[in-house]
Formats: sequence, C-alpha cells, structure tokens
Amino acid sequence: MRRTALILAMLALAGPAAAQTSQKPIEIIVPFAPGASADGIARLIGQDLGLRLGRPVTIENKAGAGGTLGLVALAKAPPDGDTLAVGATGALVISPNLPGATGFDPLRELAPVAKLIEIPIVVVANPDSGPKTIAEMIARAKQGPNGLSYGSTGVNSGQHLVMEFLKKATGANLVHVPYRGSAPAVTDLLGGQIPLASVDLTSALPHIAAGRLIALGVPSAKRTSLAPDIPTIAEAGVPGFARAAGFIGLFAPAGTPRPVIRRLSATIGEMLATPDAKAKVKLLAAEAAYADDETFAAFLASESARWKEALAAMPASN
Repeated sequence: MRRTALILAMLALAGPAAAQTSQKPIEIIVPFAPGASADGIARLIGQDLGLRLGRPVTIENKAGAGGTLGLVALAKAPPDGDTLAVGATGALVISPNLPGATGFDPLRELAPVAKLIEIPIVVVANPDSGPKTIAEMIARAKQGPNGLSYGSTGVNSGQHLVMEFLKKATGANLVHVPYRGSAPAVTDLLGGQIPLASVDLTSALPHIAAGRLIALGVPSAKRTSLAPDIPTIAEAGVPGFARAAGFIGLFAPAGTPRPVIRRLSATIGEMLATPDAKAKVKLLAAEAAYADDETFAAFLASESARWKEALAAMPASN
C-alpha cells in the first residue's frame, strides 16, 4: 500500500509531463568552466529540481566557443526534457548576429524554458600590474604600440563585446585574450598573467572585497545594488557609455513537448520566488530575474534584434 501510494504521488507530481516520470537523471549542461555565475545557477536550479521532481540531476560542464559548444550539444539531445542547458547572452543573441556566424541558431534549435538571472559585468584589474581607473586604462592602452591586454569569458561573449564597444568609443588599443569562462580569466588575472579583465561580477566580487582585484567600473546605465561602491564606466570617464547586464536562462532541445517545458518553467518559477533561492542567487552576485517560457522567448527575440542593430554599426572585433 505504501509503495502504491508513493507511485501515485510521483505520477501526480509529474502531471501532464509524461516524459518526466522516468528515474534516469536529468542532465543540465553548463557551457562554461566551473566556478562562475552560469555554473552556480545551474547547480542551484539542479538541486531544487531534483527535490521537487524526485529525480537525480547531474551537471555537465562543456566549455568552449564563448558558451556555444554546450548549447550545440543540447540541440542534438533527445527532446524529452531529460537534457537541459543554461545559456548566456553571448551565445544566445550576440554570436548568431555576427558576420560569418557558424549557422547555429539557438532561438530556432533550442526551446526556452525560463529566464533565470541577470548578472552585472565588471571591468577589473590586477592591483600590481593593471590600471587603477578607467581613465588610466584608456591612457595606457593608447600609449604603447602593443596596447593593453584584457581577458574575457570568450570570443563574442557579452563581456568581450562590452570591451570592444568601449574600444570603439574611446580609441583605446584594448587587446583581447579569450578564456573559457569568467573563473579561469579571474585566475590568470589574480596570478598576473593578464593586467585586466571583463568578467561577470560573480567571479570577481569576493576578490574585489578582499582587495585582491580593483573594480574599475560596470558598463550598465546605473550602479549595481550588489556592489554600489563600483562606479559605472560612464561615471568613471566615458560619458554616455552603457550596456545592458548579461542574463542566463534555461533551455531544452527544440521539439521538447510543451507540457514538459511548462512544467519545468513553473517549477523553476516557484523555486526562484522563495526567500531562500533569492538569498542564494544574491550570493552569486546576481539578481533573480525569472520569466516563463513564453515571456523569455519574446525577450530573446527582442534582444537578438537589438544586438543585430548594434553589431552592424561596429567594426570587426578581435
């Protein structure tokens, strides 16, 4: 009787999502190295999904190509809701709009499940070898024939493109050094291999607080509530400069049944609305920004159009 009741309870929990009744693990692909915002939110979501759906959840880091490699792997997975991935700004709405794009279209080949968080980008420097201010960064980048090197989360990521827009706005010779995520870029920045980096606040904030890194500025229109002492880049010497914060969402392969998508989206929305989840997201130096699958799909279409227009007016990046 007890076993029968348990089975009935599990079936009721699954509701219309018949594909969600299996007990094989749900895999969440993270297209970046461990240790930054994408990895952190995936693990937070995975832990909660496991508890709410009564199924094991595994995390698989597949870094590369500015966050695109893991999304390509997701697109090839069976559309049954058992394989998901988190995706970030660069791979979703920037790379597909660049000249010579690979042909991978995430808005067509993936199914949005939910928008999860927004993550401020921050420009940070090594306190020994890097500039102390945005103004000094620009001056140093203009002085020498080799310019000033900076690391980012990868080619055509939001972090990379922010610096390319800044390069265009100021004429500074900023030389890109791509990494497979914010965490490895911050590691090399701390070690002095690079003097400067554009990364997500998640990876940098603990080191900023400890004095191991200097925060030069955030590229958003206003200061982030997560670190209000960090000036905007506009305040720090480039008037009018502003770019939107990055975002991370959850995706399934295109063709995943709608009931499965809606079930996952609603479950995540319930989770992100809890005080506990909001507190944990804040610890990632991010802000909860849940949107359901339909709202997120409309947001992605709008952001893609905005980036397409911005990139058309920009010279080829490094």
